[in-house]
Amino acid sequence: MNKAVIAANRFGLGARPGELQRIARNPASWLTDQLGGPSRLPAEIRALPDSASVFGEVQDVRRSQRATKRDEPADDIVEKYGRVVRRHYLEQTAARYRTAARTDTPFHERLVHFWSNHFAVSADKQPLPAIAGLFENEAIRPNVVGKFVDLLRASEQHPAMIVYLDNQRSIGPDSTLGKRANRRRSEQQFGLNENLAREILELHTLGVDGGYTQQDVTSFAKVLTGWSIGGTNDKGRFADGEPGKFEFREIIHEPGSQYVLGRKYSGRGIDQGEAVLQDLASHPSTARFLATKLARHFVADEPPGELVDRLASVYLESGGELSSVYEALIGATEPWLDAYAKYKTPHDFVISTLRAFDHVPDNPRFIVGALDLMGQTPFRPGSPEGWPDTAVQWGGADALYKRIEWSNTVARVVGSRVNPVELGDAVLGSAFNPETRKAVSRAESLAQGITLFLASPDFQRR
Repeated sequence: MNKAVIAANRFGLGARPGELQRIARNPASWLTDQLGGPSRLPAEIRALPDSASVFGEVQDVRRSQRATKRDEPADDIVEKYGRVVRRHYLEQTAARYRTAARTDTPFHERLVHFWSNHFAVSADKQPLPAIAGLFENEAIRPNVVGKFVDLLRASEQHPAMIVYLDNQRSIGPDSTLGKRANRRRSEQQFGLNENLAREILELHTLGVDGGYTQQDVTSFAKVLTGWSIGGTNDKGRFADGEPGKFEFREIIHEPGSQYVLGRKYSGRGIDQGEAVLQDLASHPSTARFLATKLARHFVADEPPGELVDRLASVYLESGGELSSVYEALIGATEPWLDAYAKYKTPHDFVISTLRAFDHVPDNPRFIVGALDLMGQTPFRPGSPEGWPDTAVQWGGADALYKRIEWSNTVARVVGSRVNPVELGDAVLGSAFNPETRKAVSRAESLAQGITLFLASPDFQRR
């Protein structure tokens, strides 16, 4: 397998017809040139409203529902809310996959998707379906080539993450509101919520074996009290702040110093939490955890230990500069070896198919339906852990049958307009195995040949 093929498929999102020839001039430079990112946001992304606007719209719908629920059947009220949420969800999904299918900087786009999955929010709870895609665009996309601490801070302070992990409900026991609640039994539902603190330590920075304790989780949760969003109700204690934007609420922040990982944090307000994030971002356990995930994603399910060590060292030496880590990954030997390969997730399979045919469906439901069929519904990983990144979770007879089923659908849509052998040569190059090529060429029809090509091990791996 030549380096152009690896650059397009392992680092990128799959080759488009004619792309391998352009990459072949200098595959490594083709990748490093993308680390600056697109000069402007893709048009599909620019056209979307921001999360604060969508959050405000959702709140307005809920407010009008409360005002009219006495006069309207409950089913009508739910349907109105559902229409608003579905519209935003489909618009964001369409923008994401159209961008991925068309982009000239697919390595940069893969990095966006990688970090979006690392800092996973799931559209399983309201109002996340309406803003999960905007989290990727606002917190992840602008920060994938900067310092990790900036990406970390932007992700943890985004309203989607705050709401997903219920941190707006976390109230320090000795905060102004917490003390008041202790005196009023009617407000006993208020208390400390450890979700955000635990996921930052376990999934976003140190890793499950990173050396933290339950006491660190509790102390960090106290540090993060007050990290909330503006305008969460119409009046009262949480009415202030711009609706749908990050808001620090002193009234619910736990006062005083806290110890996290043996270090004392005596700062006040939001600075206390940001100081912890800064130290977590520079921790050796974070360096190793992130290096392992990157090596697993770009090289192999069982990443080479020496590569992980080198990436972790570059991370620490550069002060968490992500571009330096990416450059070390590109410059390493391991990602360019034929011995390694990754089994495509449904997400990768769908995007690489769209790129191979250089086509984006007009109806976003086609993409959502395909990914739903194969078990990777957009923006819905089901847990803060995100989607799995190894073949064992995506293999199996049933999963392969669903991929073949979707390949059949694509073949029916394309019909006889594409020659599958020519397509294989164009997007796989030297990775198009002669035996696979022979089988595809002997198919009874062009449509059957397309199905065989898309379902082949050659196309299913990157």
